[in-house]
Amino acid sequence: MSATKRLVVCGGNGFLGSRICKSAVARGWDVTSISRSGEPTWSSVTASSTSPPWAHKVTWERADILKPTTYAPLLKNADYVVHSMGILLEADYKGVISGKESPIAGLQRAFSSTKAGSQNPLTRKSGEDLKPQEKDGQLTYELMNRDSAITLAQEANNEKVPAFVYISAAGGAPVLPKRYIETKRQAESTISSEFPTMRGIFIRPGFLYDSSRAFTVPMAAMTGMGAVFNSVTGGIFGGFMGAAGVKPLKADIVAEAVVEALSDESVKGPVETKEIEELAQKSWRKGML
Repeated sequence: MSATKRLVVCGGNGFLGSRICKSAVARGWDVTSISRSGEPTWSSVTASSTSPPWAHKVTWERADILKPTTYAPLLKNADYVVHSMGILLEADYKGVISGKESPIAGLQRAFSSTKAGSQNPLTRKSGEDLKPQEKDGQLTYELMNRDSAITLAQEANNEKVPAFVYISAAGGAPVLPKRYIETKRQAESTISSEFPTMRGIFIRPGFLYDSSRAFTVPMAAMTGMGAVFNSVTGGIFGGFMGAAGVKPLKADIVAEAVVEALSDESVKGPVETKEIEELAQKSWRKGML
């Protein structure tokens, strides 16, 4: 019998991350979640406020993605590491809500064409924290979507972790700043070129939904209509529609695909919607045997 696989999920208490943990537990893997708050607030990721039975099989650790020394020891002897921690909106909502910044200025900053991330994560000294370079320490796409992922990949590579999944996104999202997708692609490109001995897998879903998050269902229906429109028109408006022209996926499907992609050594590089669905199907068929 093969040894139990050990998976570490950074952002394992989030909407998608918690489902990746669940899927891996179902395979009998040893699962550790890393996040700032430890165990999820269950009502925000599932339909219930109490923890589901599978959650007791996950080790819920607290660490800070911007402080590699807080999580590096947890990567030792891991077979797989997942980064599932991007931010969707970076508008300075705290500043806006507290009245320190006008809503217009907040939006202008959110949609500005350039923002700072951290210092260059690749030239970071051993044990050095990532330092936000925006004047107020704002968590930007550059910092969260790109630099934190490159740093996690670097730490995983140092521990000789065989495979690394980065939760990326389908091309161009119509409602999000261009930098959202640009920083995701920059992370993919740097991880694949800098750490060639580690199998890098870049999962690119469109909009994620689940009935436990009621507001995601009508939004998925809208993006679903965009996907149908895109296929009917032969994709000629695809560039304009961005991720709205990409089929929305149930979060559980993406989670199953992540775990299947890790266990299948032939999977590497970008994984688009169609392949995500195929991997999930393969995973479910295995579960039925």
